[in-house]
Amino acid sequence: MARASIDTMTYEEAIGRIPDDPVPEFWVGGLKALEERLQALDRGSLTELAVSPGGRPIQQVTYGEFEDLESRANFNSAVASRDPTHYADTDERTKPVVFFIGPVHGHEVEGLTGLCNLLSIFETGRDLRGRAQPTLRELADECRIVVLPCGNPDGLARFKPDSLRGLTLADLKFWGQGTWADDSLIGWPDAKQQHPMTGDNVGFLGCYFNDDGVNPMHDEFFDPVGVEAPTILGTVRREAPDVTVSLHSHGYAPTLHRPKYVPLELQAASRSINRTYNALLADHDIPRLYPHDVAGESGRPPPYFNLVSAAYHISGTTGVLHECPHGLAGEEMCQLSHEGILDAQLTLYEAVLRHAIEPAEP
Repeated sequence: MARASIDTMTYEEAIGRIPDDPVPEFWVGGLKALEERLQALDRGSLTELAVSPGGRPIQQVTYGEFEDLESRANFNSAVASRDPTHYADTDERTKPVVFFIGPVHGHEVEGLTGLCNLLSIFETGRDLRGRAQPTLRELADECRIVVLPCGNPDGLARFKPDSLRGLTLADLKFWGQGTWADDSLIGWPDAKQQHPMTGDNVGFLGCYFNDDGVNPMHDEFFDPVGVEAPTILGTVRREAPDVTVSLHSHGYAPTLHRPKYVPLELQAASRSINRTYNALLADHDIPRLYPHDVAGESGRPPPYFNLVSAAYHISGTTGVLHECPHGLAGEEMCQLSHEGILDAQLTLYEAVLRHAIEPAEP
């Protein structure tokens, strides 16, 4: 008889809970499938940026020409001079730049799948289901697109199910945040109580972390411990993207989180994207949550500062933090199919690209 409430799980139990049903052909849930997609690229330019602690490449794909803007200062110094164009005068570019950051938490493969399908659209005009996507292809051609498909290859290598769709919140906790040494599930937000996640009290190292136990979303950005966050932020500084999108997943309906520790105007820009996204989701009959608020930082404890916050302070970019459903089983969960999950991802990309080309009113 299945346990009514699961508080502990061994690795062997977690493996035994993985369904035998294969994921759809358009789904990309592991390093091998990712590498196959990257090696098939023709139009895109593939670059290896760094190597993870586990010896795995961190790679980036670009479409469109890089426009080298004259830069005399880093962003924060330029802002202090009261003229951010000393860092980058983005109005001088002929095309906006959009940077998509694939999952920095290795089990959140919904964004990985979405980006690999987006790459297929850039290459062929069709997603990996074979469906023509002329709108996305046309929007992309009006931008320079930078895609870092996987922000944590070590975590992805640790993820064995390929998809959490149809599994439970307990499975998400095991594969996402891992276990303590007594096999008790850590879960969110308790996985952030210890960082790096190393030591004798750690059991299964969840896919949140690289092989050194670092969560790239919460590295020490002023003195990085891991390689992933500074690699991502290096791209942010070089590209000065108009919009930077960090792809995550959770159990609930698709939504954007409010970017923290950034000007209210950029929070409003993210909310504007959120509104466009929700309207497009409604066209697909996909559940959605209300757009996030716009607010100053306050409270005890204060709001957290993360990779998206740091991206703004590197370049002034509009940060977008997207949460996509895993498709978990359970009454409170958003039980999207694999097809629905992909549609939610592609819909997000359309909303972001439309905003980059012609920003809507906040």
